[in-house]
Amino acid sequence: MNTGATTSAELAVAYRECRQIAATHGRTYFLATRLLAAEHRPAVHALYAFARTVDDLVDHATTHDSIAELDRIDKQLHAALEPCARDGIEPDARSSVLLAVADTIRRYDIALEHFHTFLHSMRMDVPGTVEFRNRYATMGELREYMRGSAAAIGLQLLPVLGTVVPVLEAQPAAAELGEAFQLTNFLRDVAEDLDRDRIYLPADELAAFGVDAALLGHCRRTAATDPRVRNMLRHLIAVNRDGYRRALPGIELLTPRVRPAIHTAAALYADILSRIEAADYQIFATRAVVPGFHRIRTAVTQFAAPRR
Repeated sequence: MNTGATTSAELAVAYRECRQIAATHGRTYFLATRLLAAEHRPAVHALYAFARTVDDLVDHATTHDSIAELDRIDKQLHAALEPCARDGIEPDARSSVLLAVADTIRRYDIALEHFHTFLHSMRMDVPGTVEFRNRYATMGELREYMRGSAAAIGLQLLPVLGTVVPVLEAQPAAAELGEAFQLTNFLRDVAEDLDRDRIYLPADELAAFGVDAALLGHCRRTAATDPRVRNMLRHLIAVNRDGYRRALPGIELLTPRVRPAIHTAAALYADILSRIEAADYQIFATRAVVPGFHRIRTAVTQFAAPRR
């Protein structure tokens, strides 16, 4: 067994692995981080890699394994924050991610409650847990899930990105932007989520347009969007865009150097909604994707845009 504190060489390897995870799985996210100052990027990659690792575990492991592994990750995260971090982490595919995210938590004094909130929402995805839920009756219920799956990520990032006001003052907008990103993902990924027997849209708002799980399932099987579903999507896209409008002023509460990166991420995620509209809401036949050239052009535009 290794003893002693984690070495700088081990941390460098850990952060490189996190960077690779971000580059492989989060194209929009990774592009936005390229606009950050170099000293910010490793921490942002570590936070992404941790969230991605846990999310993949929940999506692909068996129910029993997911429950046990979530408990193990929670325990290992706390162990990684101890002075002799390596002694508390069993070597496995996640050990580098845990070392990097623990170093990020210490370095930026990120509140652990944001990670507990995140893990709570991940347990909501696992059948067999007391928290499990694969349907959401109202937007309020869905926001409970997004508080951990999305808002908590924004709150983890705030100390890394830096603010020009007290962090507490910037938290509401950061949480709002995280939830806007998440709702965009839900609207884009309705078909894929149905394949896992999950619907991340509020049932009462679907019902207002005559939409239910059976109709969504029919659309998935036929790869065609029913007019009622089209109207529902039109409504929820408007709701989503309102979330972006409320969140965007909060970007100006961040340190000036990081604002173009966050504006880029917001613009690219919001553009997914435009892609859904341009495809006539055919989310069951095709996945809305922002082309690479457009991502780069948006990044350049945002970086060059004058800011007050």
